[in-house]
Amino acid sequence: MTTRERRGQGGLLALLLLASTLAAMASDKRAEKPYALIFGTVYGPDYRPAYGVRVKIRRADQKKARWDLYSDHQGEFAQRVPAGAADYVVWAEPEGKHAPTAEAKVHVQNDKRVDIGLHLTK
Repeated sequence: MTTRERRGQGGLLALLLLASTLAAMASDKRAEKPYALIFGTVYGPDYRPAYGVRVKIRRADQKKARWDLYSDHQGEFAQRVPAGAADYVVWAEPEGKHAPTAEAKVHVQNDKRVDIGLHLTK
């Protein structure tokens, strides 16, 4: 095999690799639905971020919670909700029978982010 033939095979291999990479990138860019984001922090009675607190979210016109999540080590949580104008109720349910709770009403507009804080009081 001559040097020229080897160069031709290397160029073909590079071209095939580039084509497969571009095809994979195109398939990964599927049409993502627009969303709004409810981002919040849960604070305990001592004004510190509260870890592991159960947070529930529902639309204001519904009775059951649609999303159920937990706060992280910084007391933060985030939930994607459908884009568009809507009202939501967000509440925190710490463990324990007589544990303090917190609730907030949130209005989401289109595909915007809304930041809230939930303060657990005694």
